Amino acid sequence: MARELTLRDALNEAMREEMQRDDRVFLMGEEVAEYNGAYKVSRGLLDEFGPKRVVDTPIAELGFAGIGVGAAMNGLRPIIEFMTWNFAVLAFDQIVNNAAKTLSQSAGEFSCPIVFRGPTGSAGQLAQQHSQTFESWMANTPGLKVISIVDPADAKGLLKSAIRDDDPVCMMESEQMYGLKGEVPEGEYLVPIGKAAIRREGSDVTIVSFNKMMEVVKPAAEELAKEGIEAEVIDLRTIRPLDYQTLVNSLKKTNRMVVVDESWPFAGVSSEIAYAMQKYAFDYLDAPITRLNAADTSLPYAPTFVEEYLPNPEKVIRAVKEVMYINA
Repeated sequence: MARELTLRDALNEAMREEMQRDDRVFLMGEEVAEYNGAYKVSRGLLDEFGPKRVVDTPIAELGFAGIGVGAAMNGLRPIIEFMTWNFAVLAFDQIVNNAAKTLSQSAGEFSCPIVFRGPTGSAGQLAQQHSQTFESWMANTPGLKVISIVDPADAKGLLKSAIRDDDPVCMMESEQMYGLKGEVPEGEYLVPIGKAAIRREGSDVTIVSFNKMMEVVKPAAEELAKEGIEAEVIDLRTIRPLDYQTLVNSLKKTNRMVVVDESWPFAGVSSEIAYAMQKYAFDYLDAPITRLNAADTSLPYAPTFVEEYLPNPEKVIRAVKEVMYINA
């Protein structure tokens, strides 16, 4: 049986179930307890588990990320919520230099089972310092697993898998998508880390994306279908480890690929995919891979500039027609 849940409620349910299952799991972050979370993702958890397992922190990401890393090294399983990944930049020292390296530095003697989670990317008129995407930043670091989700079922299943994983996991969400609804199975439900999902079958072109850009890609694919262009839509879900095999298999079928990535174009997730596909499936390409990214500048504040900056369905349709050599 499946119910319809919002993204925030699916995440909440995942944390609640894992905290009930394993008393080593605890949640720490700004406003996660008394205020029920900045986006109400932790609603009700303080009442159920108490202040020792749902911990409000000062505005000090570096500090509470470090506490979480130490707790993980000593046998607990922390969930560290950042109000936004934009605020976590100071904490990167703990994530990149400690959490990611614990296993290798200890020659396999210590693991660091910790989840860092929160929203990433743009969220309306929040301007430059509150609108950045961080998947490629974290995925560039060996030792970290990186998840980026928008589907509520995936949110629950992947968060549960992340909490149980013995490696540090960075989970990227979207402030604008916490109210998005979707069917979520009841009961025990895990989604494997490192496996992409084919959201729509198609034969003419492969469109690859993740996080809230999936909500840009899906309507574009439906519009293309009205014109007789059948796009196969792939939701990466996990950025590292990346599911290269699903991408290659799709490209062998469609021979064309468009990658839609909200982050900047230089050295991003879309760059890695384009490189990997020409390496592993070059003979199947009938056109160069096209990447659709945010503009290569900091996000402006004005609404008209925000619209111009970000990918949208119309831009996806143009990119698909470009890769198919159709005059738009």
